[in-house]
Amino acid sequence: MKQLLLATVGLAILGAASASAADLPRQRVMPAKAPIYSAPAMYNWNGAYIGINGGYGFSGSNGGDGGIVGGTLGYNYQAGPWVLGLEGDMNWTNIKGSDTCAGVACSTQNNWLGTARGRLGYAMGATGSVLPYVTGGLAFGDIENSSAGFGTVSDSKTGWTLGGGVEAALAGPWTAKVEYLYVDLGNGPTIGTNSSDFHTNIVRAGLNYKF
Repeated sequence: MKQLLLATVGLAILGAASASAADLPRQRVMPAKAPIYSAPAMYNWNGAYIGINGGYGFSGSNGGDGGIVGGTLGYNYQAGPWVLGLEGDMNWTNIKGSDTCAGVACSTQNNWLGTARGRLGYAMGATGSVLPYVTGGLAFGDIENSSAGFGTVSDSKTGWTLGGGVEAALAGPWTAKVEYLYVDLGNGPTIGTNSSDFHTNIVRAGLNYKF
């Protein structure tokens, strides 16, 4: 009888404990925090660079055209999205054309060409790694004129250039560009009936290494 009484009391205590536990508020599950957004690092165009370039000159004096390849040296200064720069290049060229000058066969050729230019660009894209720009300044090179029966004469001239392009960052310190330049070296040396002035349109691509 005593054991039955103890069992009955135990069951009553367990029932009361279960009811109390059921009445307790359930613990709230806190929502997981969203990861903190980290903006991608902006590309920095500041600094000096060196590079190579190659392309083609066309529609020049006497309809001349031909290849161009050379080296580039420059420096950029960035203020916000604006990029100011100085750039120089020296190139081997094979731009030549022929025509008839006063009934006599004549030709004009350019064998080397350099430029010293300013650049103004605006960094675009999510990280500012794309740089469209305008450029212009001095151009210098040789003009070699020939005239049938008179021979060939050559002289170095200084003129001007104007153009634009787009440069984009690649992996690490490397950037790549495509560029158009109009170049005018003015009047070349006169020989026989040939007194051409040298001008050409240049389209080229380049690869730069930024320090």
